[in-house]
Amino acid sequence: MSPEQLLREGVSALDLSLSEAQQQQLLKYVSLLQRWNKAFNLTSVREPEEMVVRHLLDSLAMLPWVGEGELLDIGTGAGLPGVPLAIAHPALSVTMLDSNGKKTRFVKQAILELGLVNATVVQSRVEQYRSAFPQVVMRAFASLPDIISMVAECVAPGGRILALKGALTDIEMAGLPAPWCAQRHALTVPFLDEQRQLLVLTREGE
Repeated sequence: MSPEQLLREGVSALDLSLSEAQQQQLLKYVSLLQRWNKAFNLTSVREPEEMVVRHLLDSLAMLPWVGEGELLDIGTGAGLPGVPLAIAHPALSVTMLDSNGKKTRFVKQAILELGLVNATVVQSRVEQYRSAFPQVVMRAFASLPDIISMVAECVAPGGRILALKGALTDIEMAGLPAPWCAQRHALTVPFLDEQRQLLVLTREGE
């Protein structure tokens, strides 16, 4: 199946309303990523078809839980999930944060070539970043306590963390530190036979 067909069918399976222009932007992003990847090794995913599934559809699966306004994407790497979310949700203002200069240079170029007026990228370690956002998203490879200690300062009062994870045990959920609480949502990523979950983390009492 071609990247175009994979994206079209994946967007339909996710029940998202994306225009033809938005889908073309997403495919252009994949094309840019594939081209830069040959020189800069931005992602271990090499084939455009796999990029559509593992990068685009994987990012877009969380879209129903993303609100309007400002969003901070921590550890964005090559712009994931920030770039797909910015393309799919024009009312969103996305700031993408990463400490890797090679990757932030690519994201800056992608923002420029895609004409994304609602996206920006910052090269910084999260520990040194001092702005707070109502929504913070990250692809979560660390444990929940580590995630919260790492990003809590970037979450505005009343804000939330959207953490994308693979398999998640009840033991890890039980380790969630007070006053944080979590809503757990199973995500189905079209054409991907792997477990994906979205944790929506909020502070109790806010």
